[in-house]
Amino acid sequence: MALKTGRGGDVPAFRVMDVIAAANAHAARLGAGDPRVIRMEVGQPALGAPEGAVKAAARALAADHPLGYTEAFGLPSLRQRIAQHYLDWYGLDLAADRIAVTTGASGAFPLAFLAAFDHGDRIAMAAPYYPPYVNILTALGMRPVILETDASTRFQPTIAMLEALDPLPDGLIVASPCNPAGTMLHRDEVACLARWCHGHGVRLVSDEIYHGLHYDSPIATAADFSPSAIVINSFSKYFSMTGWRVGWMVLPEDLCRPAERLKQNMFISAPHIAQVAAEAAFDCTEELEVRRAGYRRSRDLLVDALPRAGFARLSAAEGAFYLYADIADRREPSTEFCARMLRELSIAATPGVDFDARHGEDFVRFSYCGGEAQMADAAERLLRW
Repeated sequence: MALKTGRGGDVPAFRVMDVIAAANAHAARLGAGDPRVIRMEVGQPALGAPEGAVKAAARALAADHPLGYTEAFGLPSLRQRIAQHYLDWYGLDLAADRIAVTTGASGAFPLAFLAAFDHGDRIAMAAPYYPPYVNILTALGMRPVILETDASTRFQPTIAMLEALDPLPDGLIVASPCNPAGTMLHRDEVACLARWCHGHGVRLVSDEIYHGLHYDSPIATAADFSPSAIVINSFSKYFSMTGWRVGWMVLPEDLCRPAERLKQNMFISAPHIAQVAAEAAFDCTEELEVRRAGYRRSRDLLVDALPRAGFARLSAAEGAFYLYADIADRREPSTEFCARMLRELSIAATPGVDFDARHGEDFVRFSYCGGEAQMADAAERLLRW
């Protein structure tokens, strides 16, 4: 007798992971010679954790006391340091007991969704979107509601889009700066969306993992404008700590205990050693700002070069480290275009179908968080191509 498989096993693939595998295979075929593969497919900073974070982890490993479980919501000292971060960056006086340290932002999303929503609830988000939003919600039996956007709204949602829904959704996910477009909701837009959601009983989930990586406009946190919003952040992007798997949530008071109970049962706690390193990372601002300046230079280089290479329609690259390029005029699906670009140029990029099931074949996402020399090399290759 055949055994059944659970509904969650039907969750779609996170296609960028398949692109990574294809780029690894291509690199293996090339061997040690040129051309080397330029990795523009994934949002992983080229440099690892800042020096101060690594040294703090080394000291913790050398200490006599064991690195064991922490409280479910994390080390009290780290939660206090995150609260201080909100005061330093946003002028927001935040209670540390509203902060939950998580196993990366990836560990925060299922906690947030399970604490805030029920099976069958409708959660709105703008397309293009970060694929795990849809995939996790679907696996949990919730229903994504996709809001169609384009360059005219900087690929961001608007209140008019929400008010056009009947019935209104149970929740809204926003991301600023966003993946894949790199666009931002500006302070007045964050405030309006947060207040509208709170006033209409729509639970707002604000993905702020690219905060710190903004270049032209100031950042704003949804926690500043709504007592009911859930804010998710991570040490993976600005702090360059992808492999340490540590992030955090700012929770509204009514969800603190529900989320804590879920976390106790699902994850116990984020890795102790990663929490020690994360706390030290807050003291590495000088090093991290040097990296941010490098991303900005790479952005400026590519914003100049890509249109001359035939990518005339680019997203407004206000933050994060992505450019979302419209290739509809090439009349080649982005999956085929990216495969050919890898094969012919040894440049790995992500097809837009990962971020938008309806229009994604018309777009390619380029990540520019690799080394500056590699980004310059990529620009030259694309110009010659």
